[in-house]
Amino acid sequence: MGRPLYVSGNIDTMPVQLNHTIVMATDRDRTADFLVDLLGLAPAATYGPFRVVGLANGVSLDVVKADAPIRTQHYAFLVSEDEFDQIWARIRDRRLPFWADPFHSRPGEINHNDGGRGLYWEDLDGHNLEIITRPYGG
Repeated sequence: MGRPLYVSGNIDTMPVQLNHTIVMATDRDRTADFLVDLLGLAPAATYGPFRVVGLANGVSLDVVKADAPIRTQHYAFLVSEDEFDQIWARIRDRRLPFWADPFHSRPGEINHNDGGRGLYWEDLDGHNLEIITRPYGG
């Protein structure tokens, strides 16, 4: 038999990485362009029915047109302090609402959780997007 995945409550290390996730959208191209523009990323490639928004760590957001009502999701992006300033400026320049918390109870504010900065805003379909400069618990 193989080794157990969990040993004494600890995770036995395995070389697993997130490669991509699918983002449902009412308009695939508009959503991909929105993400690329606000996050300051390279243009999204097209792969079959997807617009592939590549991130620096090799993970991609594969945006596809939804054929059914969209169930909103949460996507969090770890960014540098400089990137945070640039993204926050683009959010403000476009007069997009933003919040310091995921429940949108602190409008127009940023948070300073874990010694960094963070904020939330919505994409065109209501997905809850987040930028943070420090990982949670960091």
